[in-house]
Formats: sequence, C-alpha cells, structure tokens
Amino acid sequence: MCKLISDSWKIIQVGFSAEKNRFFESIMSTGNGRMGLRGNHEEDYSGDSLKGTYIAGVYYPDKTRVGWWKIGYPEYFAKVLNAVDFIGIKVAINGETVDLAKCRFKDYRRELDMKESILRRSFTFIGKDGSEFKINTERFLSYADGDLAAIKYAITSLSGEAEVVLTPFLNGDVRNEDANYNEKFWEYVASGTDGSISYITSRTLKTHFNVTAAFTWELFGADVLENKAVSENGGEFVGNRIRTKIGKNGTVTLTKYVSVISDRYYDADKLADIAREKALKAKETGYQGLFDAHRAKWDNIWSMGDITIKGDIKAQQGIRFNIYQLNCTYSGDDPRLNIGPKGFTGEKYGGSTYWDTEAFCLYFYLGTREPQIARSLLEYRYNHLEKAKENARKLGTRGALYPMVTMNGEECHNEWEITFEEIHRNCAITNAIKVYTEYTGNKSYLYEKGIDVLVETSRYWVSRVTYHPTKKVYMILGVTGPNEYENNVNNNWYTNRMVKWSLLYTVDTLEEMRENASRLYEEAIRHLGVTAEEVETFRKVSMNMYLPEDKERGIFLQQDGFLDKEIVPVSALKPSDLPLNQNWSWDRILRSCYIKQADVLQGLWFLNEEYSLEEKKRNFDFYEPLTVHESSLSPCIHAILAAEIGLREKAYAFYLRTSRLDLDNYNNDTDDGLHITSMAGTWMSIVHGFGGMRIKKGELYLAPFIPEQWEEYSFRLVFRGRIIKITVDKSGTTIRLEKGDPLDILLFDQRMRLTPGTDCHHVHS
Repeated sequence: MCKLISDSWKIIQVGFSAEKNRFFESIMSTGNGRMGLRGNHEEDYSGDSLKGTYIAGVYYPDKTRVGWWKIGYPEYFAKVLNAVDFIGIKVAINGETVDLAKCRFKDYRRELDMKESILRRSFTFIGKDGSEFKINTERFLSYADGDLAAIKYAITSLSGEAEVVLTPFLNGDVRNEDANYNEKFWEYVASGTDGSISYITSRTLKTHFNVTAAFTWELFGADVLENKAVSENGGEFVGNRIRTKIGKNGTVTLTKYVSVISDRYYDADKLADIAREKALKAKETGYQGLFDAHRAKWDNIWSMGDITIKGDIKAQQGIRFNIYQLNCTYSGDDPRLNIGPKGFTGEKYGGSTYWDTEAFCLYFYLGTREPQIARSLLEYRYNHLEKAKENARKLGTRGALYPMVTMNGEECHNEWEITFEEIHRNCAITNAIKVYTEYTGNKSYLYEKGIDVLVETSRYWVSRVTYHPTKKVYMILGVTGPNEYENNVNNNWYTNRMVKWSLLYTVDTLEEMRENASRLYEEAIRHLGVTAEEVETFRKVSMNMYLPEDKERGIFLQQDGFLDKEIVPVSALKPSDLPLNQNWSWDRILRSCYIKQADVLQGLWFLNEEYSLEEKKRNFDFYEPLTVHESSLSPCIHAILAAEIGLREKAYAFYLRTSRLDLDNYNNDTDDGLHITSMAGTWMSIVHGFGGMRIKKGELYLAPFIPEQWEEYSFRLVFRGRIIKITVDKSGTTIRLEKGDPLDILLFDQRMRLTPGTDCHHVHS
C-alpha cells in the first residue's frame, strides 16, 4: 500500500507504487533558484519515471509545429531542458543490482523535509538469497551556494558480510519527453574522470548554453577495495566504480559532492576547472558544513514567510508545500530569470514565463521576501522592453507588446488565439509596477525604469484600439481575455477596463514625475520622445474606452454578446461533462457560457479599490456559477473576492482547492509537474482573502477573519523594512511588529500604531 501522510512540515510517502511513481516524483521535487530536481531515485530505476534535472535559464528553441503557418507566428516554442543527470549512483549488492522496478524490497519511505529542504528515502533491499540491507539516502540542493548539491547514500547490512559496488556517475545522454521531433537537445563537449573527480560539459544545440557538472566523493564505514574510473558512451557517462565490503550491522556511506555551473555565470572556457574546484571545496567543507549553511538560509526564508494553521493539518501541509516550492523555484538573485508554471518540476509549458508572474507571484514575493526579489521580477520585463517593441512591430502595431510566453523576451507561444489575441498580459505587467510601488512605498523603479514600460505599452494600446465614430468610443476587437474558453471576441471587459486604467496610470505617473521628480521626468520625456499631444491621446482613449455592461443585472459583460449565450450554471452539467477540456470539443466550449478562470472577477481584484462591495457581489454571483475552474489560477481569485463579500464558506472551499491542488492531484495532472505559479494564489487566498490585506491610500490595511474549520492561523508580512506577524483566532486578531520601526496601520478601518515587541489586539465582534 502506498499513501501520502499528512504532516505539518514534511511530505511523506509510505509504501511504493510504480503506478504512482511520477506523482511522487513531482511532489518530492526540490530546487534552489539556480537548478531543480524531480524526486527521482539515485540508484537505477527501470520502471516508468520522468527523469528531471533542470538548470535555470538554459533552454532550447524547439521549432514551432503548426498545420497552417500564419504571419506573426513565433519561430519556436522554448523548452527548459532536462539536463545532465548528476544524482545517479549505480548500486550492486553481492552482484545484484538495486533497481526497485525489478528487485525485492520492503518498508519504502520517502520524505521531503520542507523546513530544512532535504529529501530523504529509506527501504530494505532483499537479496535473492533472502539477505536484507537497509538503505538510507538524503540529498539537498544548496540554497547557500546555488551551484552545489550533496548526496548521501548509506547501506547497512542486516544479514551478514556483503560485497557492495557503488558507481556514482554523471550522465549527459539525456532527453526531453516533450521534444517535437524526438530530438536530443544537447551535444557532448568534453569530459574527464580519474580516481577522485569526474566532470562532463555539454552544450545546447542552437542556443549554445554550456553546462558543466563535476563531482567528487568520499566513503565512510568501510575500506575502498577497488576504485576504477569509468567512461562510457563516448564520454557522456563518467564516474567511479568503487568496490567495498561490509559486515553484519556494518554501514557504508558514500557522499557525493556535486557542482553544476553554466556559462550564464562563468567563462565558458573555464567551466571544467571551476566546476571541479567548487566540488573539491565542497568536499573540504564537508556534508554537515554545507548542510548547516543551506539550512540557515531556509531558516531565514521561513522566519519571514511562514504561515501557521492550527486545527487543520492538511491545510497546514498544503500552504507550507506551496510556500516551499515557490522559494525552490525563484530566489530573486538574478533578474534574467523568472518563474515557469511548472518551475523545476516538469517539462510542461516549456518552463517559460507567462503573465502568471505579475498577476500572482509578485504578490507572494513582495509579502514574504526582501523587496529586491520582487524588484528583480520587474527588472526582467524592463530588460525585455526592446524585444516587446519588436514583437509589437511584427504584429503591425506600435509601442510594446510583451510576449504571452517567453524565455528571453521573444514570443514563443504557437497558438494564434493566445499569441495574437491574449494581449491583456501587458496590463498585468503595468499593474505589477503599481502594486510594487504601492507596497514598498518606493518610487525609484517607477520613475527610473517603470515609466518606459508604461509609455511603450500605452503606445501599443493606442495603436491597437478601434475608434467607433457613431458611438464615439474606443473598442478593442479580436481578443482573448483571461477566460481562454472564448477566443476572438470583441470588447472583453477585463482587457478594456485594464487598458483604460493603464493609460490613465501612465498619464498620472508622468504628471507626478513632472511635479516631484523633474530631472527624471525630463530624461524620460527626452529618451522616450513623448509629446504633449501623445499624452493627451493616452488620456482621450482612456476616458472614452468602451466598457460593456448590463445595467439591468448590474454586471459588467465579459464581452459583447455574452448574454446571447445560453446561460446555464455549471451545477446543471452532468458529472461526465467535466472537465470540459477533456470531454467537449473545442467548438462546443467556445460557444458555451462556461468560464475557464476568473475574467471579469480578475479585473475586480486588480482594481479592487475602485469598486463597491455591491458591484463585486453582483458580478461574483453571476459569473462564479458559470466558472469551471479548469485553470489552476482560478480558485484563488474567487477565494479572495468571496472572502471580501462575506461568503466565508465558499472562500474556504476555494482555498482548499488551491492549497492541495497538487498534493491531492485534483486535476489528475500532478504527474507531469507541479502548478508553481498558482501556488502564489494559495498564499494570496490566506493573506488577501482571510486576512483582508490591502494597501489603502498608501497604508497597510487588514480585515481578518478565521475559517470555522481552524482554531488559529498566523502569517507574516515583510512590509517596508518591517516584519509584521498577524495571528487570528476565534477571539480576535493580534498584531506584533517583530522587526523594524514603529508603523501606523489600519485594522478594520481603525488606526493603530505598531511598536516593536508590543502586541495590538482586536476583539472580533
């Protein structure tokens, strides 16, 4: 029997199932921002497995495959690559290979300790003669040095003396499952091995990224009887064959010190030397020293970003799993990197950047880490501004249109209804600039770099709108909104509304700069070539943007003609109809009223302060029953709005759906990787939903409630140089300033002053 055990700090698998192996490989994934691993076995496993080692920023431009080429299509779909297998250790005991797909074993256990970010496994190998050997493994990817990994492999004889052969190795002969033409994306460059250290360098085809992995090793508990360097497959497989013997109750432990580096950070000509040097220095430091430094980094992360829940162990495990995986994926120390929907846990979505980063992930990093980490996400888009302008030109427009999917700023998504029409991604980027500026209270990014993004995206919108001379309004035709179950519609409310806001935000920012930062204003006007007439055009288009609505119902129309559809709630569908994307034709979905994810409601979240509770409630009550939530990004927005309008049970139900989406495999798709970007929505559901956190007129605002199912919960906010802990139980809310200067905040519209070390308590009415 194989099962997942609930635990507040660990993901625990008890028992082994070949059928569930990919699922557990996904949820046991680890990372350090520079690289990541699926939870694969170190020793051989010949059963079904998705082997996955991923190096941040290293990708391949797999040629676009479409049946009908259209002008404007991107030439390629970028893919994060399955890279060199550096965890491998072939194991033979008394001549029998340890391979859990073939050999006998018992007492299998695998656990991911999220607090310390270390993956441990144990099982008892049973030889053909009935002899038993306890095997314990552990590994971590260092958060203190993103180039390093360390692995321990221990074998204890429970029966008698045995010969053990251990072959730690590097394997550069790896492939992606999702290759369009079953191509191999790597070419061999060089390798070497001797008795103490091995290395291999591979280079990606087309993009020519060079990656070198090196390892050294040490053996404890037994003598090395034989040590032979191994080089196979033309040098793509290198390692050491180490023979030893152990007696009854004796334990032999192999420790493998690994460095993995690329020419994104080091000189390509020196990769082999640097990788070997780093591996040797890691050995000098020792396993425990490396682990202590790694654990200290994670202690700091948890001290700022942990959420505790009492009375609901599954909810506690779920939120920590989400927080953990987000920090595994993105460390924020390199603004050239970003966050893919699957992170380092699988190949789907190519590991590329989507609008998910700005719409969801930014909020998480703002609230849980140093502000520079969130700023790096904004820098990523600023650095790609020229590519966004190039993308707009390809589509016959001006200004900047950011790509829907990208690795390097170029569009690399090959579905026309997304590539050409889901243009609302620009708005998520401009909104992220606003959110960052309001949250940090720091306008340096906005004035120095953000203004360029605002102006160029505004220029795009002016060239993309259509003026209707009879109605005297500006319209946006032929778009796809966040609801991808409708394509090529006219006047998607969310897109039109966010464009209206974006244009005015650009105008207001320019005026603010002219008054408060005249030097930066003059520089921006000069290098951007902005004229007074152009600014007036931004304003005019904004003020005259058409926004579809149904005044009788008091709702904003998702797009023109939405009410022409047959409006039937999801609850009226047969269970066999769901999920729609697996049971209905695309034609039927497009003609239906059903909504993949928050669309109008997404706009009501982004522009939250501009709408009344009554407006939010009317739109929520109309659109939520039509929403199938077949995007992992959907439940969190519904949780936040449901909490705000007083639908607490519904808010909690949506929270559960997002928090354990992968752990409980809600969509039956965890096997191919985790839903990393939607994990930020889990954090948002608690902090912005249950906690009611907002920025109102530049001040921190909180309005917490506690779900009936919980006894207590707490979360921390990193806010303007402070760490604030908010604890909510059945009696009320307690707020403590744990670090930083005194601060005035609003709690249920009541102003209170936080001072270090003093609790402020509010009794729930």
